[in-house]
Amino acid sequence: MTSSLATVSYIGATILFILSLGGLSNPETARRGNVFGIVGMAIAVLATVLGPRVTPAGYAWIVGALVVGAAVGLFAAKKVQMTQMPELVALMHSLVGLAACLVGFASYVDTSTVFPTEAEKAIHEMEIYIGILIGAVTFSGSVIAFGKLSGKIGGKPLLLPARHWLNLAGLLVVIWFGREFLHAPNIQAGMTPLIVMTVVALLFGIHMVMAIGGADMPVVVSMLNSYSGWAAAATGFMLSNDLLIVVGALVGSSGAILSYIMCRAMNRNFISVIAGGFGTGGGAPASGGAAQPAGEVAPISAVETAELLREAKNVVIVPGYGMAVAQAQHTVFEITKLLRERGVNVRFGIHPVAGRMPGHMNVLLAEAKVPYDIVLEMDEINADFPDTDVSMVIGANDIVNPAAQDDPTSPIAGMPVLEVWKAKTSIVMKRSMASGYAGVDNPLFYKDNNRMLFGDAKKMLDEVWAALQG
Repeated sequence: MTSSLATVSYIGATILFILSLGGLSNPETARRGNVFGIVGMAIAVLATVLGPRVTPAGYAWIVGALVVGAAVGLFAAKKVQMTQMPELVALMHSLVGLAACLVGFASYVDTSTVFPTEAEKAIHEMEIYIGILIGAVTFSGSVIAFGKLSGKIGGKPLLLPARHWLNLAGLLVVIWFGREFLHAPNIQAGMTPLIVMTVVALLFGIHMVMAIGGADMPVVVSMLNSYSGWAAAATGFMLSNDLLIVVGALVGSSGAILSYIMCRAMNRNFISVIAGGFGTGGGAPASGGAAQPAGEVAPISAVETAELLREAKNVVIVPGYGMAVAQAQHTVFEITKLLRERGVNVRFGIHPVAGRMPGHMNVLLAEAKVPYDIVLEMDEINADFPDTDVSMVIGANDIVNPAAQDDPTSPIAGMPVLEVWKAKTSIVMKRSMASGYAGVDNPLFYKDNNRMLFGDAKKMLDEVWAALQG
């Protein structure tokens, strides 16, 4: 393949990637967006493998790598459950960061490239230094995020003494060794500052994500998505690959915008999220903060829940991570289908940070074939709760906590929430009275019009469905 044909192929792949991002912005066009992305990636890989920069001697290695990568991808697609998608996404981000680091070191030790001027050589080395820096932070941070999302690492933030000063000291070390790296007389001399910077960047990535509590993990996922994009763009600069630069910039900028949107949805400042410190380990009330609500909870049975749903005219269902863990989305769809056939107006209210990653609930509901037109965002449905007969919360906690509006001393004060308590009756499905991922107790449970349906979400919903059919 000639250089011109490879360039044209890259342009076509870039257009397809842009169309892919546009398609993924809407559930109804997401499948088409995925197809665009797959075709674009196939074109990009073929154009690279068959391009002028790859010699026939390297084909065996490339084909072997493609086979191994495809096998791992197919295995993950078959084995990974939908509930494990957040940690899988974090793991994929770590691989992008690792690739940026490896490409950076390979580019630095490559002696085949000759630079006409010292300025061009310095620019190339700066690209390598920055690319490895971003890649190392992305890699270690994503590995820690994977551990937190999968439950292998606790959600409680690790707040070291003088942590901000430690971060500043790390930044100064990176700048100092960057200067040493650019002034190194040869590859052997430059390798030491490059390795030191890589170690500091890896430690910074670990420290940054460990300091972020469970409540902010959805923002962390989108933030790491942005980092992986910038790491890919840096790799593109190192390899002089226009496609990687453009696609990396697209992913980086879109991830940054998504992080900003997520922070707004949580009434959080992006810098404060990165600084960390919000959220505790799942299940235990946060120390300090708001006073614990007092009152009695009113339990309800599956049969009584079915009766309330049968008599209702308007129902709003609010799914959360508990629905994902129980894999109850298909039963939710069957209940929804049955109620709609009987003339009940059933809709879904989705909070931007429900679950463990952006769009987590939308993906689960789409998998269960829930119609897109009845799945509404928080801002679209909040005003309808006063006219709702039953609001049904399935495994959500922090996103329906009235303390965000009523208690200015609460750790989640000011966070926009779904106002389910304004319905005539609210039903909360939970395994126990444990607090949510943010570690904040929920006064909703004690309200007079609220009922608690305790138990596994899938088992309870199966009983509700059976009672509705009866």
